[in-house]
Amino acid sequence: MKFCSLCGASVELRQPLDDNRTRYVCISCGEVHYQNPKLIVGSIPVWEDRILLCRRAIEPRHGLWTLPAGFMENGETTAEAAARETLEEANARVSIGELYSLYNLPYINQVYLLFRARLLNPDFSPGVESLEVRLFSEEDIPWDSLAFRPVRLTLEHYFADRKTGGFKFRISDLPASGRAG
Repeated sequence: MKFCSLCGASVELRQPLDDNRTRYVCISCGEVHYQNPKLIVGSIPVWEDRILLCRRAIEPRHGLWTLPAGFMENGETTAEAAARETLEEANARVSIGELYSLYNLPYINQVYLLFRARLLNPDFSPGVESLEVRLFSEEDIPWDSLAFRPVRLTLEHYFADRKTGGFKFRISDLPASGRAG
């Protein structure tokens, strides 16, 4: 950050009074500019016994598979964000269920929130951020071509829970591993 979004003057990194972190502070008006983690919100869209995955048409991880998910927008709930991202990436309409997994990735300032969801119909197609979208059974999931660790962990837990018949909320902090997300 170089300039204050309030007055346009330069900003500098410093620790404001009564704060314990370094922040961007305007040298003119004193506005403190907080930078907070990004929320990545998505769904686990299910049709019968298969899950809808999207092959990414954008970086990071172009060409790899993921659940439909993306950055939450201002003015929407997490469930609305999950449904919107599913529609944008897979042209698929879903009924959003309960929050299934939450992964903290503090090393890249992200939090993943993934909801269980039911596809309303099998009518889907790639959105602008997807090269292709497909339904996968557990044995057909492209495990070696999944884009992000939270997606892989979520799918592993989902299939294990489905076998036991009891889905439970998953939460975890993921350390840096040299691999994004």
